[in-house]
Amino acid sequence: MSNRRTFIKKAGLLTAISVLPACNLISTNKKKKLGVALVGLGYYSRDLLAPALQLTEHCELKGIVTGSPEKIPVWRQKYGIDEKNVYNYENMHQISNNDDIDIVYIVLPNALHKKYTIIGANAGKHVWCEKPMAMNVLECQQMIEACAKNKVQLTIGYRMQHEPVTQQIIKWRNSKPYGSIKSLYTEAGFYSNPNDLTNWRLHKELGGGAMFDMGVYALNAARYVTGMEPISVSARQYSDRKSIFIADETTTFDLQFPEGISASCKTTFGANINTLKVDCEKGWYQLSPMQSYTGVQGTTSDGKILSPFKGNQQAKQMDDNSLAIMRKTKPLVPGEEGMKDIKVVEAIFKSAANNSQRITL
Repeated sequence: MSNRRTFIKKAGLLTAISVLPACNLISTNKKKKLGVALVGLGYYSRDLLAPALQLTEHCELKGIVTGSPEKIPVWRQKYGIDEKNVYNYENMHQISNNDDIDIVYIVLPNALHKKYTIIGANAGKHVWCEKPMAMNVLECQQMIEACAKNKVQLTIGYRMQHEPVTQQIIKWRNSKPYGSIKSLYTEAGFYSNPNDLTNWRLHKELGGGAMFDMGVYALNAARYVTGMEPISVSARQYSDRKSIFIADETTTFDLQFPEGISASCKTTFGANINTLKVDCEKGWYQLSPMQSYTGVQGTTSDGKILSPFKGNQQAKQMDDNSLAIMRKTKPLVPGEEGMKDIKVVEAIFKSAANNSQRITL
């Protein structure tokens, strides 16, 4: 009898051991996706971020925050969003009680970035905020402090830093296949429809204007290509359609970096421009287009072709940022990076307002 009991115990133990690895395997392979709530359901959320969230591996669309009630049934039906995951701007703070949502993605006019980033952070949610980060450096600091206080990550939506062709030329600043960088030229802009007077990008008080909307692409490119911070800037702003543009229609700015590197930059709502060219001691390389949603391609002075990324830029950006949260590592583009751009943007506006006076940074 004693031997029988011993056998049964041993058999049971062996059975448990044989089952355990299979259970662990199932548990390990089951990937938990982080839940994302899009705050603002305009063009970028509707046509780009929401579709991209159908392609992501590490995050998924779980909620929305909107001030337009008529959009709610459309989004709920299209993406299967639970009624309890729908918020407006007045009750967004209640998202703190919702375990379905881990991240709020702020996709609002620039002047609203600070307010809703802080609401999201105080609700205990990680914050992804579209570029540019905010209206001024003070707002940036307040956003960073709110996220730090609530122990959540703050990440700025500079998708180009996640884009593989762009990442390749970023690596070249260290490997220097064409020698040290001497100068660069970068431009970003598009022709804005003069009949769309309701577009917030035309209105200065909402954070509109070419410099905020498109100029940060050129500015950020100059910084990530060199891996340096500019030491001075001179700028000029003008408009060819003054009856339409209260904010700047065109801004040109020249940056001076350490080691004698210079950058000539332009942004506009008056023409389709989209180029980055880097001149080095032993040749050059360029991206054209340099910031489109698809088709970013590189060429070099010795005939190399950097072929376009075949994936979805926004999906890669959001997956990269999700992994940073899951692994508790620093995101690729933290709030501090966004604030560095805004510091230069403030100097650009100051220079332009003072007859292109060179401003030391």
